[in-house]
Amino acid sequence: MNTMMLFTNFVGLLLMSLVMSVRSVPLALHMRDVFVPPIVSPTADAVWVVGSTQTVTWNTTDAPEQITNPTGRILLRKDGLTTDNVLAEGFDILLGTINVTVPDVDAGSDYAIVLFGDSGNFSPTFSIEGAAETY
Repeated sequence: MNTMMLFTNFVGLLLMSLVMSVRSVPLALHMRDVFVPPIVSPTADAVWVVGSTQTVTWNTTDAPEQITNPTGRILLRKDGLTTDNVLAEGFDILLGTINVTVPDVDAGSDYAIVLFGDSGNFSPTFSIEGAAETY
């Protein structure tokens, strides 16, 4: 037998033993669902003011029993792109509501909220206005 044939046989046996050992390990599988709760607020007619506290709400009535990632995170979107502005994080996605502080951003009518947990879910676009200046 030549060296190449010995090597090929060795690799084949190694792969077969690996497959057999993996097949003998019982796998504990759990049914998991992706949860994409609809955002209730802000709505399309909402106007937030920089520095104010606003409430983000989402509907949790159809939540599955097992949620793959139950830890929520809310970011701000502008012009259809998710920004680095984290408005809230580390909360239970089943809360259905959380207060956020509107960050110091440029005024515009093309903002949206992204709710992360199992999946990214976007609110309708809404407006953010600059804080009123005091003299």
